[in-house]
Amino acid sequence: MVNDPKNGETNTDEKQLNRIYKLTAQIADELERSRIADYTQLLHKPLRLIWLNVLAGTARGVGIAIGFTFFAATIIYVLQVLGALNLPIIGDYIADIVRIVQRQMELKSY
Repeated sequence: MVNDPKNGETNTDEKQLNRIYKLTAQIADELERSRIADYTQLLHKPLRLIWLNVLAGTARGVGIAIGFTFFAATIIYVLQVLGALNLPIIGDYIADIVRIVQRQMELKSY
């Protein structure tokens, strides 16, 4: 094929090659960002993979425990404040909860 500027085929081929090059570069960048090479290296070291999963699981467990503790403390604080206000409906409800808990504690002690 002759590079004839009037032909237009060469120009079209260059555009397609340029577009393919850009797509290939984009795919390479995305693969690099996804760190797939690091992941495949990790798969070849099963003990390291297990250790990282144990560490991650422990961190999640501790995070859940701390989060639940703060949540429960907040709920208890709010209930104490509401109980101190001595509101008729809410006060009776809290008193019922206290009675139920005391009964359960008495049953477990026997």
